[in-house]
Amino acid sequence: MKPHKPWLLGLDLGGTRIKALCLTPDGREIDRSTAPTGGDDWQDSVKLCIDRLLSQYGQPASIGVAAPGLPTKDERSIAHMPDRLPGLEGLDWQKFLDFSTPVRVLNDAHAALLGEVWLGAARSKRDVILLTLGTGVGGAILSDGRLLRGHIGRAGHLGHTAIHADGPLDIVNTPGSLEDAVGNHSLLARSGGLYQCTAGLVAAVKSGVPTATTFWQTTIHDLAAGIVSFINILDPEAVVIGGGIAEAGDALFIPLANELDRIEWRPHGHRVEILRATLGDWAGATGAAYYSI
Repeated sequence: MKPHKPWLLGLDLGGTRIKALCLTPDGREIDRSTAPTGGDDWQDSVKLCIDRLLSQYGQPASIGVAAPGLPTKDERSIAHMPDRLPGLEGLDWQKFLDFSTPVRVLNDAHAALLGEVWLGAARSKRDVILLTLGTGVGGAILSDGRLLRGHIGRAGHLGHTAIHADGPLDIVNTPGSLEDAVGNHSLLARSGGLYQCTAGLVAAVKSGVPTATTFWQTTIHDLAAGIVSFINILDPEAVVIGGGIAEAGDALFIPLANELDRIEWRPHGHRVEILRATLGDWAGATGAAYYSI
């Protein structure tokens, strides 16, 4: 039986799968679905996934798409995302989905922040920073209730902040970036070949391995250094932390809080909230649905 209209469709396009989320305008979930995007035929896979939902629920009131890369100014497509998902750059999603009104496209980290503000950890807050800690470090900024996109849509790439000015260049030529200091992609090299993933490192920390504890504390310090810099520049109410590394739970958040106690500037005792993201892998699809309204 079809739900009462209107309903919203939020899509989150990743390198291995697309997540499709059907929501009512007040955020109640109707349905969700996923489909693989790993091959050259990813567009066909996406279309089949969406067609299944449309055949079941009819046409949505609006559609939003979260995708990696920089969106065009008219928000109809992704303008820049090299070497990933061939055919994504320049794909007009309204035409691709044969939808009657424009389909709004935004960066996936921006969408994840909007999802957390709408229905997640930062609900109803107006000044929020999001950091996603995983293979790399993603980010997004909400300032006075407004998503910061910048001149070409680049705003929020917080992982590409230099915290070690004499460090090696990262993938966008930032020296000693937060992404290289914290992201999983560099862990094996940073740990001298001892750890391949953060989960293994955290397990060693919990087991009391001294070298793991020392190395993890260095990682925490670098993360805290980045966070306090963002706090001083943007003055947020809260910093939301998500991504796979956030699954470390207390092993991350307790020492991070201790380090922030030491180095965060707190005028009149004001402390910025550090919040764990609550929407998980579906934050981007949630934010895309919200942005479509």
